[in-house]
Amino acid sequence: MPLMFNMLLEDASISPSDVRLLRHQTGKVPGRSPYTLWRDDVAAFEQYQSTQDPTKRARFDARYWASFVSPPGGGTLFVGLYEIDHIGAAADDAIDPLTGLAPGADKGSGQYDQYRCDRSDLLSDYIGRLHVSWGVGSSHRAWVQRADRQNKEIVELAREFREEAFPGFTAFSLPLSDLLGVPIGWRAALGAARGVYLLACPRTREHYVGSADGADGFFGRWMDYVATGHGGNAGMRIRDPSDYLVSVLEVAGSTAGRSDILAMEEAWKRKLVSRSIGLNRN
Repeated sequence: MPLMFNMLLEDASISPSDVRLLRHQTGKVPGRSPYTLWRDDVAAFEQYQSTQDPTKRARFDARYWASFVSPPGGGTLFVGLYEIDHIGAAADDAIDPLTGLAPGADKGSGQYDQYRCDRSDLLSDYIGRLHVSWGVGSSHRAWVQRADRQNKEIVELAREFREEAFPGFTAFSLPLSDLLGVPIGWRAALGAARGVYLLACPRTREHYVGSADGADGFFGRWMDYVATGHGGNAGMRIRDPSDYLVSVLEVAGSTAGRSDILAMEEAWKRKLVSRSIGLNRN
């Protein structure tokens, strides 16, 4: 018999009918998601979930919310059980930590409801460790569900919360917009390494070969593209802004100087013919 989430609720003397399951999924804010908000700043995550659409108030009416987030690699991770109380309308100056706007402003909605969300000690041992299957089909896609009607199978219980492991330089590949949301360990690895990288445009299918030889390595160089959209490159300046896919072509040795890295970059430009069918102009 599979282990189910409602077994944990009942073991803690909580009736599943008193619980709403909330799965906060990845949004459209570059580099940020409910998962990264929870991972990096729990208080901000709790502020984010404490305001909700008043037109859907009946869905949230419960004694408890069991909150889940969706990590980048997939799955549904439990991040806390909260005692809930509807307070009233959100303050006029309320800000959604995820969007930086008034709650609901990104959806064109009016004033949101404000809830008191007190994290319960019940089930706290499972926070960041327990993964459930949210299910399949249209009846399971709703991000707010009644626990008594949609019991969830527990698919993993880890010993401790594990940040996603860095995949290695060869396997690493992400859109530029996702860089701000990568784990701190990834930033450290990418910031400590120098070498040659590739930017690929998913719209035009053009590519650009570049090099990172500064103190902040690959990550620091890629932040230039995030900030400007072109990183100062002539070929990219004349293109419409795009969310380039970034990857590492070659990592330089610890003793390599700037001239060595530039020679590596030149070799990759020739291999990938990036001057004639790509965006390189030098």
